[in-house]
Amino acid sequence: MAENINVGGSLPVIPTFQQQLAPTAGEVGGYLPVPNVQELAAVSKDVSARYIRPERELEQVAAGEFGQIPVIDMSKLQVGDDDELAKLHSACKEWGFFQVINHGVAEQVITKMAEDVQHFFSLSLEEKMEYAQLSTGIEGYGQAFVFSEKQTLDWGDMLYINATPVHERKMRFWPRNPSSFRATLDQYAAELEKAARSLLISMSRNLGVEPEKLLNLFNDGEQSLRMNYYPPCEQASKVTGVAPHADGTGLTLLTRLNQAQGLQVRKEGKWVPVDPLPGAFIVNIGDILEIITNGEYKSIEHRALVNDKNERLSIASFHDPNMDVMIEPMSDLLVKDQKKQAPNYKSISHRDYKKISRNMKLDGKDGGFITHMKI
Repeated sequence: MAENINVGGSLPVIPTFQQQLAPTAGEVGGYLPVPNVQELAAVSKDVSARYIRPERELEQVAAGEFGQIPVIDMSKLQVGDDDELAKLHSACKEWGFFQVINHGVAEQVITKMAEDVQHFFSLSLEEKMEYAQLSTGIEGYGQAFVFSEKQTLDWGDMLYINATPVHERKMRFWPRNPSSFRATLDQYAAELEKAARSLLISMSRNLGVEPEKLLNLFNDGEQSLRMNYYPPCEQASKVTGVAPHADGTGLTLLTRLNQAQGLQVRKEGKWVPVDPLPGAFIVNIGDILEIITNGEYKSIEHRALVNDKNERLSIASFHDPNMDVMIEPMSDLLVKDQKKQAPNYKSISHRDYKKISRNMKLDGKDGGFITHMKI
């Protein structure tokens, strides 16, 4: 069991997510229980040493030398604009991160999703705990990737939901309060899935493969949504909302749900702050897409910081291939100029990949599973 949070005897002990659930016989595995950060922030301004990251004092933040991450106009991609396709190709190779505008998702869909997520996190802890994670999985309200009682914790809580395949949805984790939440999330997830598939078609063109070759890998794939809540923290410069990592997924579309910023990407050893454009999606290449493209497209290390005065909210939509797909370099990309190229990554079933990657703590890109996949 995780250690209790107590600073100088003045900080109340906040029950952990799993402690507030009746144990289920026979369940094993999953993540260690940790305190609810939103409740910790509400009762005390003190921050336990368990959340402090001393290494942050030594980190370098870019002073403008890299500029902002690329901005891609999806409306131009959809009509095959060569210049925009070239910008996308460069962004995937050189950054692994970019923003997309004119993506076709209606503003009211995003606004309604933001309102409902804000409403959910404003509920009492008792109400939110109705959708708490079980000890055996990542879905639900809680936290993830905690495997050790000595592990430094993130300053944030989440609601994690698998949206597709639809027939595998676990509705027990889909909030009924607000009453519109389920319908809102269903529409939002469907729109984000369309946007992701459109991006994959453009990437296929840039990679020189038939669109269906890449899309077919993602047919009936898994789409998961992680809704993040980061309470304000007076020691914001010493904690993180999400530790440095590269996404172990295929493609991620992130939406900032309020005005507080905090996303940073690591480029050439320095952290580059991301300034989201209004209504834009922030897109990043995941480890799976790096493997599929044999390293031509790169995932990139990133992190989420918190604010000292204001809460932060965001929602990440993760898009993965079909669970029956082998995660390996695409054969079409191993032949260039009529010459066969060597694969740079091993092969593994998606099911095994998922089991292993979800059982590793967030530890930068080098500490992720993709390091073990390289040949």
